Amino acid sequence: MKVLVATEKPFAKKAVDGIKEIIEAAGLELVLLEKYTDKAQLLEAVADVEGIIIRSDKVTAEVIAAAKNLKIVVRAGAGYDNVDLAAASERGIVVMNTPGQNSNAVAELALGMMVYMARNQFNAGTGSELQGKTLAIHAYGNVGRLVGLKGKALGMNVIAYDPFITDEAVFERDGVKKMNSVAELYAAADYLSLHIPATAETKGSIGYDLAMSMPKGATLVNTARKEVINEEGLMKAMEEREDLKYITDVAPEAKDAYAEKFGKRYFGTPKKMGAETAEANINAGLAAARQTVGYLKEGITKFQVNK
Repeated sequence: MKVLVATEKPFAKKAVDGIKEIIEAAGLELVLLEKYTDKAQLLEAVADVEGIIIRSDKVTAEVIAAAKNLKIVVRAGAGYDNVDLAAASERGIVVMNTPGQNSNAVAELALGMMVYMARNQFNAGTGSELQGKTLAIHAYGNVGRLVGLKGKALGMNVIAYDPFITDEAVFERDGVKKMNSVAELYAAADYLSLHIPATAETKGSIGYDLAMSMPKGATLVNTARKEVINEEGLMKAMEEREDLKYITDVAPEAKDAYAEKFGKRYFGTPKKMGAETAEANINAGLAAARQTVGYLKEGITKFQVNK
């Protein structure tokens, strides 16, 4: 059986070496497609493989149709909206992610982005400190929890909301106050750290009303997905309130307009940086390899996302 690692933006060499060792130790064959520049290259590469490991690469219905022997796709990372789950499920193909492997990298970035905005993007002028400020976490999963714990270490007051966590003990054990609604969360946030996925319910959900409800001088921090932001609504709020700030690791469609209109109140990373650490790169790659082998050899489906 063959396993394809298809990465337009490759894993670190150490990660590739580790993936190769794991795959070949299981008696499988590794096929590498790195830095490809045309979809046709991917379509050709998937033709006879049983497994695919990707990063941000898109596994569309067309790719799935071309992969006649495909049994599993593993996205090395938490998000998996770059995989057509419906097309995979129709073929009986298992899709997995690797939750938690990139979490610390993203959490550290989120806190770094807060410091960057608090200190005027490291330009001259009096900034502010994070200590004593209220840090609101929207979605308290692997990344959100780490952001909260790191925020507490900096002396921040941490609150959180997650509609899928009903057990208050989950928050209490971390010394985090559980809020009862999204509206309540935003209304109390000096810094709002977004960690929600892009779903039918969340796309475009963060916009004018929530931004306008935030306290004076508040900063919205997005290391999640650009699709969850209602760009027009957020822009309108920032036009009406000159104290609001927005920093994002996922460039808006209207990134040039944001930069032109809001100057130092807005910043977008030149490319997505959340998982861009050597440690996260290696951890996610090795986890993807182990999960691929686990499914192909033993049928293990622990991290399947299209059940």
